Amino acid sequence: MFAKTSYLDWENLVQKQLKTEDIYAVLEKENLEGILVKPYYSAVSTPLRNLPKVEESTQLVARYQENMEDDVIAFLLDENVENLEEKAIFINNKDLAEHISAIETNSYYSLIDLFSDDRNGEIDENLGKELLAKSFDRNICADVSLHQNSGAAIYQQLGIALAKAKDLTELFGPEILDKLVFRFAVGGNYFFEIAKLRAFKLLFNLLSKEFGMDSIPYIFAESSLRNKSKNDPENNLIRSTVELSAALIGGADAVFSNNYKLDEGNPLSEEISFKQQIVLAYESIINVFDDAANGSYYVEEITQQFADKAWQFFLETEEEGGYCAMLKNGTIQKKIFEQAVAEQKWVEEGRIKLIGVNLYPKLEKTKNTEDLYGPDQIKRVRLAEMFE
Repeated sequence: MFAKTSYLDWENLVQKQLKTEDIYAVLEKENLEGILVKPYYSAVSTPLRNLPKVEESTQLVARYQENMEDDVIAFLLDENVENLEEKAIFINNKDLAEHISAIETNSYYSLIDLFSDDRNGEIDENLGKELLAKSFDRNICADVSLHQNSGAAIYQQLGIALAKAKDLTELFGPEILDKLVFRFAVGGNYFFEIAKLRAFKLLFNLLSKEFGMDSIPYIFAESSLRNKSKNDPENNLIRSTVELSAALIGGADAVFSNNYKLDEGNPLSEEISFKQQIVLAYESIINVFDDAANGSYYVEEITQQFADKAWQFFLETEEEGGYCAMLKNGTIQKKIFEQAVAEQKWVEEGRIKLIGVNLYPKLEKTKNTEDLYGPDQIKRVRLAEMFE
């Protein structure tokens, strides 16, 4: 039997090792999410229940290439491909979604979002009805990957996903909740991103119960573009490996890695990007767990904090008329702009470190914040663009 160590025992030991009375001034780190992270956890105030996935085993998704057809089970399609059988098809193009004919041997998931992300603040109801008429496994996407890549905070992403789900439910009825795919981009803050997906499962289930359902969200998670750079693109492979791992441990139902060479990618770099998932799934075997982080004091605590903050943001969104109303009056754009600019400033100051950008080597600025961001639109901006 091991002797039980109290929190005070731990504090005394760390004070001695750090040679300071105020250990928290050294150990506590500020974050842009406003989440309290303690340096030591010995318990969790409210243990969370196990958070299941929809898929028994996480789908590993590749962008379609003919040479990968025999070895890959799940493809992301931008255009129609004939004679695919026994595949999971993720439809990434509105025109393709409208005209594709589903066959029984395949599973079909729509990644088409009905919301405009400009000041029009509209939902394409006709497109939604057309998609729901298709014999897809999941017919409509609530996409918040744009918001992450634009610099939105985690709690903002979660609140927006909930707001989109509520708007769709009010338009198409509660049954739509089991027909949705939620598309998230996963960033580089490993434990925070695990907690993000876990928190969303809690929140979505809570929302579904308001409509008499008991639903589990289908989560499609992809690597972020926000922290990627054109300089030394191999660094992007390391970043996306961390992100994919977070998505798998967080309980995503499908994962996808964007090309690590960004807009200079080729078929080989596309294949390498996909095979990161293969290594994680078949070497680490982390694609089969429902909720691998369950029971971690740290992850449980920050999961609950993210859930609380996101739910409050969602309620504020509803008080202002919902997601579309906030787009029309520019409130959502401004909130994301403020968060994104704060994050960019941390990169500029070196408080967020990007290897090969602001650290090893340290590149010179080529653009100002005003060149990259505007308070009136939601647009993808990579943090490294300031130095490229």
